[in-house]
Amino acid sequence: MVTTALLLTPSIILAGDFDWIKDFNITAQADPSGFKAQLSTRFQIGDAKINAVIGNVEKPADAYMVLRLGEIAKRPPEEVINDYKASKGKGWGVLAKNLGIKPGSQEFKALKSGQDLGEQGKGNGKEKEEKGKGKGKSRH
Repeated sequence: MVTTALLLTPSIILAGDFDWIKDFNITAQADPSGFKAQLSTRFQIGDAKINAVIGNVEKPADAYMVLRLGEIAKRPPEEVINDYKASKGKGWGVLAKNLGIKPGSQEFKALKSGQDLGEQGKGNGKEKEEKGKGKGKSRH
């Protein structure tokens, strides 16, 4: 019984770190073509690559995470997908570490706080927009 509790603990912790993923999946599944368009715009890649990523992951949020982790690690989506499949079930922190991203890094903390696709963005995307406001305005 202790072993079972120990095995479940990392999953519970990881799920808490990425609370936004559940709602994100629901929204993406409700509008698959809109989700694909958002991915294409956000990551500046075409439909073929978007479809290839989506076709190799379980859920829409996984596609976003593959693309975002690849962006942070400066790795192509195909490489991230290979690592995603090899470390399946171990959590995003393990995948990030495998890609050379420190789970405690600013980029990873921002990713844990939310996705950054358009109007749905609740995490680092809106923070970036807020920081960018005011540039170019005259100083008082």
